[in-house]
Amino acid sequence: MFKKILVANRGEIACRVMRTAKKMGLATVAVYSDADARSPHVLMADEAVRLGPPPAAESYLLAELILDAAKITGADCIHPGYGFLSERESFARACADAGIAFVGPPPNAIAAMGDKIESKKLAKAAGVNVVPGFLGEIADTDEAVKIAGEIGYPVMMKASAGGGGKGMRLAYSEQDVREGFEATKREGLASFGDDRVFIEKFIDSPRHIEIQVLGDQHGNIVYLNERECSVQRRHQKVVEEAPSPFVTPEMRRAMGEQAVALSRAVGYYSAGTVELIVSGADKTGQGFYFLEMNTRLQVEHPVTEEITGLDLVEQMIRVAAGEKLGFTQDDIGISGWAIENRVYAEDPYRGFLPSIGRLVRYNPPSPSPSGEGLGVGSAADAVLGETSPIPAPSPEGEGRIKVRVDDGVLEGGEVSMFYDPMIAKLITWAPTREEAIDAQVAALDAFEIEGPGNNLDFLSALMQHPRFRAGALTTGFIAEEYPEGFHGAPASPDLLKALAAIAAFAATAEADRARRIDGQLGKRLRPPAAWTVRIDGQDHGVTVSTDGIAVDGADLAIAMDYTPGDRSVTAELEDEDLTVRIARTRAGFKLTTRGASHVARVLPAHVAPYAQHLIEKVPPDLSKFLIAPMPGLLVRLAVGVGDSVQPGQPLAVVEAMKMENILRAEKAATVKSVEAKAGDSLAVDQVILELE
Repeated sequence: MFKKILVANRGEIACRVMRTAKKMGLATVAVYSDADARSPHVLMADEAVRLGPPPAAESYLLAELILDAAKITGADCIHPGYGFLSERESFARACADAGIAFVGPPPNAIAAMGDKIESKKLAKAAGVNVVPGFLGEIADTDEAVKIAGEIGYPVMMKASAGGGGKGMRLAYSEQDVREGFEATKREGLASFGDDRVFIEKFIDSPRHIEIQVLGDQHGNIVYLNERECSVQRRHQKVVEEAPSPFVTPEMRRAMGEQAVALSRAVGYYSAGTVELIVSGADKTGQGFYFLEMNTRLQVEHPVTEEITGLDLVEQMIRVAAGEKLGFTQDDIGISGWAIENRVYAEDPYRGFLPSIGRLVRYNPPSPSPSGEGLGVGSAADAVLGETSPIPAPSPEGEGRIKVRVDDGVLEGGEVSMFYDPMIAKLITWAPTREEAIDAQVAALDAFEIEGPGNNLDFLSALMQHPRFRAGALTTGFIAEEYPEGFHGAPASPDLLKALAAIAAFAATAEADRARRIDGQLGKRLRPPAAWTVRIDGQDHGVTVSTDGIAVDGADLAIAMDYTPGDRSVTAELEDEDLTVRIARTRAGFKLTTRGASHVARVLPAHVAPYAQHLIEKVPPDLSKFLIAPMPGLLVRLAVGVGDSVQPGQPLAVVEAMKMENILRAEKAATVKSVEAKAGDSLAVDQVILELE
């Protein structure tokens, strides 16, 4: 077995690998850029080596610097995590040439599966179902249009070396191909150094389901069931679960056997994932097709760990050390249900635009008690030496719910523009799917993030959505259910009444504290007992007394504690506990729970009628400006002063988090002035041009 492992990555995955390495008794080495000098993965490691400036191209992507760090520290193996160098054949070969073990698959397998065009040819030869499409090189946009027409719309354009949702465009018409082909090439070149693009048929009612495989260097390969990854936004996975609510045992076996056959065909070992596109319209269980094989650990690997009890990082290390798998296919079962939500620094209320900045407050939900979960404990726990071990799965049973947080950030840290915007992964396990979903909702309510925008509300809304709970998923789920964007999860009348009660109770506590301040003139007034709470445009009469709380004249069975200054309150209702994040506003409170924020105006009942006489402030009209919706780089400006523009016309392209975002005109107008030029770094809400 190895003695010292270098983790050639950053953030959450670096922390994840180090937890297992420490459990196995291995010394750990971190590498870091200047932006990550005080990051948790650096603090967790026994040793750390600086690589260079913040841009990944000048630090984490420089294989020679990683190898130098391993040589300097005496590391005898390197785990690449995912992303960066994890799928580069040249890096795996360089490790072998340097006499350092690469914790991953052999270089030839990485090469075979890293090229999406060649991998589909290999998959077809191995007897794996493949999607109809064109696998050759496409010279230019005109040829792309011709090929797309021959395949039949809709089609998917993909960068050959792409992954992680980058370098992908869905085209429903010739215009979409002409607009998207060159952008797909540019994203492929910028993110992967390869601008080749292939085109394939888009499957009806598609579900994204993947098979986890694991093999050793002795020819043993098993599949570890499937993961459902259909809930995506812009082809980026948002929610993953295992097992899939769509897959039958027979279908699971067929998909797993094909995944193993492909792995054998390329001499694969270590952990890998065969991704499949599955037709939700095909109920025969035969409508699944090879999409790609990721020759690395996947972001969503925790859900597989939770239902199998296997530590995939440990298995990868043992395989790299030459050990045989300690189990066979017959030993692999499914225990309960696991769901993972990706917590991103993005603002769902502003079209999911990336957000950066300091984590003013970061307080994830408490993980399960020690020994009840796989890899439990946040980065803060690990830095403080409080991380739990990774045991075998606990037995199923009523009431056994597990919460796991995989992250790589600390309160006070910064979400940088240089790297992926993921803050954390929230994983829940329960005996049933419904219980695992409910556990997600409760955990998301308790998750506290202040600073950058985040998608906690959106994730909670997804967990509560009837279609998600029914398992009726496709990769278009988010686009179909939120065509006008996200504006918060709908609140039931009962929830709004509970929030009105919480707001009035908190206002009573605030008033009671205010009356106790020393040095006040006159007698100390008692806090109001009757309040009018306006929430979501509706007024509720609330009375608070020693006998209880009544809303709109009806007693409400609710119990809670609140002290002024508390950031959250947990209310005990008749049939559930409700955790609400609470923040003071000028005339009440902002209450966040169950996937939405609600601003409650709370006034004493005898004062509230006069509020109607207050003048509302009208926001300024900003429609004449093209404003940067996110911080990023202005890649291209398509118009100049005096140009006429039409609704939907592309005006500018802004690159953020390695993704190109096309900004379009909302109405017919003329460009009055241009305030930025291509190559400029833009701040959020910065004016790019003015229209008239």
